[in-house]
Amino acid sequence: MASQKEKEFHKMHVKTGDTVQIIAGKDKGKVGEVIQALPQLSKVIVKGVNIKTKHVKPQQEGESGRIVNKEYPIHSSNVMIYSTKQNVASRICYTFTPEGKKVRKLKKTGEIID
Repeated sequence: MASQKEKEFHKMHVKTGDTVQIIAGKDKGKVGEVIQALPQLSKVIVKGVNIKTKHVKPQQEGESGRIVNKEYPIHSSNVMIYSTKQNVASRICYTFTPEGKKVRKLKKTGEIID
C-alpha cells in the first residue's frame, strides 16, 4: 500500500522558477525563487529559505569533515505567488487567452504569470 501512496501527485499552484513569498513559519515574509517543486510530497524548495546546517562526515582517508548549509523543502500551502512588478503576494486563478491557452493569473493585480 505504501508504494501506491508514493506515486500519488498533488496539484500545486506553484512551479519551478516562480517567485514566491513565505506566508507561514520561521521564514515568514521572505521572498525567493522556487528551485524545485516536489509534487509527490506537495512541497517546494525555495532559494534562501528554510536553510538547515548539515554536518558531513569525511568520506575518504585524509579528507576533513565539513558543514554544509542547504535549503530544505517547505509545504506548498505556506507559499504564495509574488508579483515583483507590484511587490504584492496574491492567490492565483486560471483563465484562457484569446488563443485558447490556459494561463495562471494573479487575482490582486490581474497579471498573467505564464
